[in-house]
Amino acid sequence: MHETTATTPELSSRRAWWGLAVLTLPVLLVSMDFSVLYLAIPSITADLDPSATQQLWILDVYGFAIAGLLITMGNVGDRVGRRRILLAGSAVFGLGSVLAAFSPDAGLLIASRALMGVGGATLLPSSLSLIANMFADPRDRGRAIGIWTAAFAGGSAIGPVVGGVLLHHFWWGTVFLINVPVLAVLLLAGPRVLPEYRAASDARFDVPGVVLSLLGILPLVYAVKDVASHGPHPRALALAVLGLVSLAAFVARQRRAAAPLVDLHLFRSPAFSAAIASSLVGMMTFGAMSYLTGVQLQTAMGLDVLVAALAGIPVAVTVGIFSISATRLATHGHRGPFVAALLLAALGNLGLVGLSVDGPVWVYLVSTAVAGIGYGIVFSLVSDFVVGSVPPERSGAASGVSETSFELGTALGLALLGSLATFVFRAAADGRPFADTLGETVERAQRDGDGALAQAARSAFTDGLHAASLASAVALVLLAGVVAVAMRRR
Repeated sequence: MHETTATTPELSSRRAWWGLAVLTLPVLLVSMDFSVLYLAIPSITADLDPSATQQLWILDVYGFAIAGLLITMGNVGDRVGRRRILLAGSAVFGLGSVLAAFSPDAGLLIASRALMGVGGATLLPSSLSLIANMFADPRDRGRAIGIWTAAFAGGSAIGPVVGGVLLHHFWWGTVFLINVPVLAVLLLAGPRVLPEYRAASDARFDVPGVVLSLLGILPLVYAVKDVASHGPHPRALALAVLGLVSLAAFVARQRRAAAPLVDLHLFRSPAFSAAIASSLVGMMTFGAMSYLTGVQLQTAMGLDVLVAALAGIPVAVTVGIFSISATRLATHGHRGPFVAALLLAALGNLGLVGLSVDGPVWVYLVSTAVAGIGYGIVFSLVSDFVVGSVPPERSGAASGVSETSFELGTALGLALLGSLATFVFRAAADGRPFADTLGETVERAQRDGDGALAQAARSAFTDGLHAASLASAVALVLLAGVVAVAMRRR
């Protein structure tokens, strides 16, 4: 096996940049598949007729699998080979995509999405950690990480755009089938342009740590989403307790393990902890903004699915451009760009408070584009900061920590901010027969010919969007203050 390290001269050659182009492919697909279903769910619901619980699992199981396995897969890649785990994960992701596209019922679609999540969990940390090996020069590495981040954050932004275009012309399965030709390119080109890297380690793999991490992350994320969907109840409380106890045991295990999955010493640095918090809160607010505005544009404002998809182009462009250029802003330190970017993201979220049922779409276009500038810079700087904090042989594990914070942020955004919007929506019912969601309420109103109910529901959902956007802005401003303190030069 051809192995290499981050100091090999050839890794800053043209081959390295071709390798980076190949590495952006799986990242783009993994992040797109979080958001692409936001527009496809109505078509899937009409075709497969899933129950309310099955519909939630179709949306959530992919993120659950990725969030629970990222840290583990980052460490596995460090040991068995990052290119090897990347290519194996791509094959699994492709198989899951094909099964999902042709699923005849909701059960198989859920299982297929879970399989895609297992594959996706290998792709993110292995691709990011390979960059640390391929680019020895810090400036080249920063630029490469910016491009990688643009693919990650941009994929989440363009997911609804791609989904909208495909759904306008084809059936819902095409949002999964589009993955197959892209993965074929990766599987064919990867062995030719990507180096292999495997860290030399004689320490036994921390299997108990893997089990404890899964028992901590999965029940906790599920409990948060369950409370968001059904309110507090004993099952969710029991799962939350199990998750917290398991995470506490995981931390205790990592402190004494010979080869820990997570180097807890990194979190002794306030700057490192602030960077991880930025990815968590940043992705939480970004994910909630993407989901809620998608519903707002289509169901509340009545825009065609293709028009709603095209309206997402400005935020995709700003996220991509500023992800790539972010490291240039940090030549004199990360603190100033981090704070400014968080405040820009807050400003963009605050602008969504001006969105209304009958108002102009430009409010959405401008607000999300401004937020995209901030998010693009934040996500790129987080990845650069985390990868640069560890030696190359631990970059896979560090990438797993970083990407786990991104995925947990997405889950928490839909759970916490999504449930806030839902609470405001339901509170505005005032005795009217609102269903659990805006879509169900509007469908009922159209079936009964009750135009007043539909209009009231649209206004109530818009109020919920305003509440979530305001909460996002406040959280981002507070985080900017924390980062300003934590990243002070000492």
